[in-house]
Amino acid sequence: MFSRLKKADGHNFSPLFFLSALGSGGLSVSFFMYLMFWVPDKNSPIPTFSYLTEVLSKNFTWLSAVVILALIFIFVFAINFLRMLTWNWVSYRKFKKTDDYHALVNSNAETQLMAIPLTLSMGVNVLFILGAVFVPGLWSIKEWLFPLALIAFGVIGFFAFRIYLDFFARVMSRGDFDSTKNNNLSQVLPAFAFAMVGVGFAASAAMSDVTVTVVLGMIGAIFFSVTALILAAIKLVIGFREMFEHGAATESLPTLLIMIPILTIVGISILRINHGTQVLNEVQSWNNFMWLTAFIATQALFAIMGLSLKRRTKYFSTYVYGTTKSPSSFALICPGVAGFVLLSFWINKGLLPVMPADVLSKFDLAYFILYIPLIYLQYKTVRLYSHLNRKLLSEVQSEASMSHATV
Repeated sequence: MFSRLKKADGHNFSPLFFLSALGSGGLSVSFFMYLMFWVPDKNSPIPTFSYLTEVLSKNFTWLSAVVILALIFIFVFAINFLRMLTWNWVSYRKFKKTDDYHALVNSNAETQLMAIPLTLSMGVNVLFILGAVFVPGLWSIKEWLFPLALIAFGVIGFFAFRIYLDFFARVMSRGDFDSTKNNNLSQVLPAFAFAMVGVGFAASAAMSDVTVTVVLGMIGAIFFSVTALILAAIKLVIGFREMFEHGAATESLPTLLIMIPILTIVGISILRINHGTQVLNEVQSWNNFMWLTAFIATQALFAIMGLSLKRRTKYFSTYVYGTTKSPSSFALICPGVAGFVLLSFWINKGLLPVMPADVLSKFDLAYFILYIPLIYLQYKTVRLYSHLNRKLLSEVQSEASMSHATV
């Protein structure tokens, strides 16, 4: 495991090497499960340093031996994770300067870059576990740490979307996705990465006692988990179709197992989200919040992908604000209206009932701040509608076009 690594020079490097770090981090987490379920801490949802030292201070038993061995392996694999992550990051930075990198980002293999945010998300989980079991008193300041974790996963999630949208917009605008080389499930890797970000958000939702933190954790967890499931479903259909037609690529056979970790992670996210609802006893309110948030997340995913593709293809500058006329442009109005309506329901029927009154109440400042993005969306939709009406249906515009055509 600790064999000497080759020089990080960027040559013969693949982003999939990040999975070496991911694997080590995952093994560290796997040994934490012994402590999680065999040595439960009655004062916290996870085993902590104070409780583990209390267990070890008692008479030595088989459980004491398990605790010691688990701590050793957690630490060893965590150190190896940091070692492998460092090597991969240095190698990747050098790899970006090579011709192989430019070839990769113009091929199906560009999604391999999603191994990076996937591994970084695992890193946050590993650091959290190390802190919980090895740092005295860390759990007592957990409510200060959860917001930092939410920020970390938010940044990683943004980074993951930047990578995936570059790939998505390129293949959708150019049509250069090589289906003959997609006879595997390697394209499901982005779903794995988004699921890992989602389960990170879910941790704060499950373990925090602050309602605001729980709600923010749930929103992130639901959004990224929904994203993962939708992408996985799409890529599974495409991948299996090509495998049935061309046969499975032998080298990529391990990708057939990728749904196992994805389902594990999404399953844990669901458990954590359900646990987070215990902060408030109004079950119906939490149910409304969760399913409305899931629908909003689905809308947001399609909005992000659609707008990314439109920007890549210069749709707005051509068909909306350019000289080219297309009646189908009116279809842009419906998403704006639908988004405003469902977001209104989400604020009033989903978010408002589960938030403490001193944080969010109807018609207070925070309530109106939440409405700012909705009002902006409505304003942009109205402007767009007016613009399209003038461009496509206005008599003045039509006469001007006819005059121009006559000349």
